[in-house]
Amino acid sequence: MTQMALVIDLNVCVGCHACVTSCKEWNTSGEAGSLSDSRPYDADPSGTFFNRVQTFEAGTFPLADTIHFPKSCLHCEDPPCVPVCPTGASYKRKEDGLVLVDYDRCIGCKYCSWACPYGARELDEERKEMTKCTLCSDRINNEALPERDRKPACVLACPTSARLFGDIHDPDSVVSKAIRERGGYQLMPEWGTRPSNHYLPRQTMSSSSCGGGSCSCKGETANGAPASIESQVERGELNLASIATRSQAH
Repeated sequence: MTQMALVIDLNVCVGCHACVTSCKEWNTSGEAGSLSDSRPYDADPSGTFFNRVQTFEAGTFPLADTIHFPKSCLHCEDPPCVPVCPTGASYKRKEDGLVLVDYDRCIGCKYCSWACPYGARELDEERKEMTKCTLCSDRINNEALPERDRKPACVLACPTSARLFGDIHDPDSVVSKAIRERGGYQLMPEWGTRPSNHYLPRQTMSSSSCGGGSCSCKGETANGAPASIESQVERGELNLASIATRSQAH
């Protein structure tokens, strides 16, 4: 069974919020309809977002660090939000494993948000409907788009290629390889929801190991020379936004 998901590399996420703004832009104009953002900057802000980036500090000086942690719906393989929905509006799509909402059935009762242990559901105050990340289901299946563009908006917008997208049940997919080779982990697996989205942990690496066999730098070859853009695209390590940025820089 196919299970599409995101793998987020915390080692290269810089907290730029490009994923947040691109998600907002695409889904406001997509099949989700207009997403309310009535009081985005007030003391009591109100707005609907499918994707958010949480930033916090860890450690103490001089070994302090700033960590950026993107979070959205994890598209659980056993989603607790689905069985509690009294109208059947929340469902898990069989063909790709995405957890979606039928807005025509949703009554805004918030049962799904209470059941979700990750806080991934939000009530759109204007429409009175529960909303969440769809992994851009209206984009990834759009045959009118070039195949390279059939990815979630957040993946294409990330300037550091911190977000990967693919089928985690396919052992040869870029996401499965990243999870396997980089120690990808699930968020709060103790809840038993089997979240599909995974995170790649932050890593530290001495300069002496860079370019060697232990080097995890995807932008270089084994001898430390810069890898070509074409080779990185072929391995699924660069998205369109990153390609454009690096091409202009050269």
